[in-house]
Amino acid sequence: MKWNVTCKPSYSLLKVELEPGETVTTEPGAMVYMKGDIEIKTSSGGILKGIMRSMLGGESFWLNTYRARSHAEIWFAPSLPGDIEALNIDGKGLIIQDTSYLAHHGDISIGTAWRGFRGLLAEGELFWLKAEGRGLVWVTSYGGLEKLELKPGERVIVDNFHFVAMDDGMKWKVRKFGGLKSFLFGGEGLVIEVEGPGRLVLQTRSLPPFIGLISKYLRK
Repeated sequence: MKWNVTCKPSYSLLKVELEPGETVTTEPGAMVYMKGDIEIKTSSGGILKGIMRSMLGGESFWLNTYRARSHAEIWFAPSLPGDIEALNIDGKGLIIQDTSYLAHHGDISIGTAWRGFRGLLAEGELFWLKAEGRGLVWVTSYGGLEKLELKPGERVIVDNFHFVAMDDGMKWKVRKFGGLKSFLFGGEGLVIEVEGPGRLVLQTRSLPPFIGLISKYLRK
């Protein structure tokens, strides 16, 4: 399999070339273009995992798998304007924000990860998506992508709506932004403290403020 990302970083497009027998799996509605003899299979990836993704993870119940019968090419695009990043996982899980999963290749399953009740404080949600297995996962963002490698014990503060993905097993907790005055009036409220080691992926834009701006003009 060969792949590359074009039109970076604002309107990125994932282009995948498959040889006979190779597959790639994506979220529904991501396909832009395809060429060659391709078999398409729509499945839940397991009934229980499909239900968990749909009801708890905020994603579709279904996943589309494209299997090449000849040399084939397929293009995929995310729903939001932004970048695309490929993350390799080799037996270690990857935690993904529910709107940031685009596609995967290899022996990988997509389920959900329990965030605990602190998730309600951070973002009003109890679950993230979780990719497990071996292969590549393509994540997408609203805006550009920044990938950080945290050292053991290294801690960073992350705005919850800028979070895209992190390695499973990284420690994190919800905390308030600065002192009481900053917490109430600083525009950040609650943030997430993440501790390494592991990969942390962030997006340069946050969707809720943009939605709020659009809503203001719609009311007018």
